[in-house]
Amino acid sequence: MTEHVTVIAVCGHEAAYGRALAPVVDAGVSVVPNGRELFRSITEHARRGEEAVVVPMTLGRDPELVADTARTLRAVPAAERGTAVLAEPFGTARHLVGWLRAAAGRVAEDSALLVTAPSGDPFEDAELYRIAALVRRYGSRPLVEVAFSGGDPDLAEGIRRCRLLGARRVALLPAAFALPDVPGATGAEQLPVDLAGPLVSAPALRRVLAERVTDARRRLREHGDDGVGAGLTAADNHGHSHTHPTGEDHGHAHPHGPGDGHGHGHTHGHLHEHSPDTAHRPHHPSADEAGPVIRSIA
Repeated sequence: MTEHVTVIAVCGHEAAYGRALAPVVDAGVSVVPNGRELFRSITEHARRGEEAVVVPMTLGRDPELVADTARTLRAVPAAERGTAVLAEPFGTARHLVGWLRAAAGRVAEDSALLVTAPSGDPFEDAELYRIAALVRRYGSRPLVEVAFSGGDPDLAEGIRRCRLLGARRVALLPAAFALPDVPGATGAEQLPVDLAGPLVSAPALRRVLAERVTDARRRLREHGDDGVGAGLTAADNHGHSHTHPTGEDHGHAHPHGPGDGHGHGHTHGHLHEHSPDTAHRPHHPSADEAGPVIRSIA
């Protein structure tokens, strides 16, 4: 094991491909988008004899970022990779629910909540609706809506919906590292709009990032696991390929990916949405558990 460890934070649209994170991470953390820049960063650190820990910076909505990062790591020739390990993603959907609930508790009680994030693929956007529903279900706010930067509905439409539903004030809850532009309150029909962000404070972000690095190094040291194998399966439950017609057998299994909240290695039936009568309880914990599921939380 080499002495010097470098951290590579791999960013997608949730972090504006790195622009939202570069100002808040510790000095020395390499903030890069996936692809060529990640490939180049790994080989450069390997040439200097440095151990590299690669952390996919998703809050749980972008499993493709984890899988794509694993593919990039696998593509680096072994002779040029050095000691490079893939950490578990920064956050999961359960963490995101907990962080959003905490953020909701910091805004005025008379505010409607508008959960916002940069638009992704249709499945990522649908996931944000599910997350917002959990924030509403396990919170005290009757009005929780969703809007996307660069998507549909956009922020202006989301605010308009809140007004039509009776809101007198709106708080934007960013479900991403990148913060939305807050629309100004203009015109008789516009509402005051506040930004309840960033979602994770800079000290908490650095603390969580350090935990991911520590856990990845421990896994490599104790089990010889560089995380790439699990990372390659991270997006297996994401997209049309994982839907089933009504009544189809759900019995096939696969190993856990890094974002499913488990540290052990058994296999099970795949994780996806079920009706209330058939839900797999161990993989859909109550949102009340979302807050303490991570050791460091904003």
